[in-house]
Amino acid sequence: MTLTSSVVAEVIGGDQGDSPRPPPCAIVIFGATGDLTGRKLGPALYNLMVDGLLPEPSVIIGVAREAMTSEEFANKMLRKVSEHSRREIEPAQWERFAAKLDYIVGDFTQPDTFERLGARLAAADARGCRANRLFYFATPPSVFPTIIEQLATHKLIARLAPDASGPACRVIVEKPFGRDLATARSLNDLIAGYLDESQIFRIDHYLGKETVQNILVLRFGNSIFEPLWNRNHIDHVEITAAESIGIEGRGAFYEATGVVRDVIQNHLLQVLALIAMEVPASFAPDDIRDEKIQVLRSIRRLKPEDVAANAVRGQYRGYRTEHGVAPDSNTATYAAMRVMIDDWRWQGVPFFLRAGKSLAERVTEVAIHFKSVPLVLFKHESAGEALQHAVLTLRIQPEEGISLRFVAKVPGDRIAVGNVLMTMTYADAFKRPISEAYERLLLDGMRGDATLYTRRDSVDRAWQLMDPIIHAWDAAPGVPEYEPGSAGPAAADELIARDGDTWRPLGT
Repeated sequence: MTLTSSVVAEVIGGDQGDSPRPPPCAIVIFGATGDLTGRKLGPALYNLMVDGLLPEPSVIIGVAREAMTSEEFANKMLRKVSEHSRREIEPAQWERFAAKLDYIVGDFTQPDTFERLGARLAAADARGCRANRLFYFATPPSVFPTIIEQLATHKLIARLAPDASGPACRVIVEKPFGRDLATARSLNDLIAGYLDESQIFRIDHYLGKETVQNILVLRFGNSIFEPLWNRNHIDHVEITAAESIGIEGRGAFYEATGVVRDVIQNHLLQVLALIAMEVPASFAPDDIRDEKIQVLRSIRRLKPEDVAANAVRGQYRGYRTEHGVAPDSNTATYAAMRVMIDDWRWQGVPFFLRAGKSLAERVTEVAIHFKSVPLVLFKHESAGEALQHAVLTLRIQPEEGISLRFVAKVPGDRIAVGNVLMTMTYADAFKRPISEAYERLLLDGMRGDATLYTRRDSVDRAWQLMDPIIHAWDAAPGVPEYEPGSAGPAAADELIARDGDTWRPLGT
């Protein structure tokens, strides 16, 4: 049997209300009528305002090609925010928020779009925004160069030294950041021609989730974990990002991206780096990012001949009939890989990464599998089931939280040992709503805190690790299919079985 227990947390520090509000700011969203703005950015900015964390004054300027007035844009945002916000819309609060919204119709290739944007930014400065500007590129990566060049041509951005005083000018860039190492470097070079690295915020929304942020606190704030966080006590690590839905009408996007570019190259490698990093000198952004890049540099880069033994792919049955997908598509909607870190702490410990669409459950988690104890003492006391090794699971979504599986004595008049599961969810333990990842990331962007954003050297190294896998698969057409609603292709089970391990069942 497996017993379950829950825990209640005690808050010993300040709450979110202690967080400083950023300085007044004008926020410009390119691609303001797109799905990302409606589902994530609009709700995040509204909730920041309600929580008292949005700067005062602030102006939110949407820029897109769809013809509409500022009032129509506000009405569209109301519909989207009402659908996707974590809290109900309060009419009085919405009136406050709508008053901050502005909209510009324009093509990103046309100079007059940016001339009108310059006029609106000047008006925002007159309202007290003090020339602080945050530009959000909620657009396909193909138009990033056009936008950045137009902003520079019209003198709406300026290079600033990291310690410069005066108005702030920052750019948030969405993933995927390039398609491979060459295109990522080209894009980085282009943006670096106009802005300092300290002004470039490459967003990865996974890093804004509570459980991901808590990895450092869990490791370095608890003496019971950090001494065990190494090759002497940990057998292997699983990092999973499973979706139960398919591509949801995004066939053209997914055909150009695939699961490795969409999830593994950015999200999962960043989570792995947090799990495996050494203790930073401080919580300063670059101290943390310095340690993360050391992990990525220590990951063993696969040679082309090693890819087949360390990485598998799959495509869910029916993907090729989706709108926008080629009938003979070789795009992977599932990938699993075995990653080795060649450093003192992790030598010999495999990290297994898997991500996919149309799987049995929606779950994103990290599972730390500790080594098994010798079972000589308990070979007759296992209460009718096999004793399992201890597993610490960090649930990123849904129901963000932490669980620990361990063995304990079953109550009774004899020695019988069973498996116990202790769980904690953030919402239940702290009795407060969990903010969405984009709320934290937008707030940090306005503050200029890059801790949860990806640095250029990290982007480069992630592509160096993934390029050999992508190129090997591109050169070998014929991706295996798996059934929708399953755990993925059988080859993924074979991959982890070579180390004597099995995947955690999805959703457990």
